[in-house]
Amino acid sequence: MPKLKTNSGSKKRFTLTGTGKVKRKHAYKSHILTKKTKKQKRNLTHVAVITSADQKRVKALLAM
Repeated sequence: MPKLKTNSGSKKRFTLTGTGKVKRKHAYKSHILTKKTKKQKRNLTHVAVITSADQKRVKALLAM
């Protein structure tokens, strides 16, 4: 059986924690930041954990 390739887009967007959960960044933090409030930008800075419904699909993209 051939080696599984990691999806390039996924490896740039997701990281695994030590316990096997998948971390992601929030959207809407890359451009047009002038019209967003400080509070909104600050809250978008924190990383989030992928929901359990999506964990299996994302881990398959990461070829785990």
